[in-house]
Amino acid sequence: MKVLGITGGVGAGKSTVLDYLRETYSARVIQCDEAARELQEPGGSCYQPMVELFGQQAVLPDGQLNRSEIARLVFGDRNLLERLNRIVHPKVKEYVAEEIRRERAGGKTSLMVIEAALLLEERYDLLCDEIWYIHTEEKIRRQRLKKSRGYTDEKITGIMAAQKPDEYFREHCQFVVDNSSDNVENTYEQIDKGLREHGIL
Repeated sequence: MKVLGITGGVGAGKSTVLDYLRETYSARVIQCDEAARELQEPGGSCYQPMVELFGQQAVLPDGQLNRSEIARLVFGDRNLLERLNRIVHPKVKEYVAEEIRRERAGGKTSLMVIEAALLLEERYDLLCDEIWYIHTEEKIRRQRLKKSRGYTDEKITGIMAAQKPDEYFREHCQFVVDNSSDNVENTYEQIDKGLREHGIL
């Protein structure tokens, strides 16, 4: 089984790539943001440490974490955000590593795909055979984020400023998929070529 990491900036269209890999190559896909949400459910490995960090003010009457309150608390508080990240990121990575071990032991999956914006920063290269960068021109990313998420220019600029530049991704990834075209077949052809030429499938 090969493990492929997928990363890229906000609005790059990573979900398009994941859907194609899932549907065309029967890949087992883990999106780290979704894994983090699952681990923050009551009983999940992140839940109790987060309750201890934020207190009962961050717990809703039904026992779920109050995500909007947590977001408000960490906004502008770098120290609190770093403490939160020290809880969540290692737990997500542990979960991903365990899922990789489980899939390998099962022997039924030939391709596993891990997606996260911070894949490189969190050293997922240690778990992956390769990491691919999904590149999309900034103008296109802005258009997509406005249309799909209703983000303002100011919000998009702030998010992009907090992420690594294009050069960083290109330097640390083994393959680049350009997802700037309106014709999604162009993206699919690049994925097929990368999988074939890099011996992933």
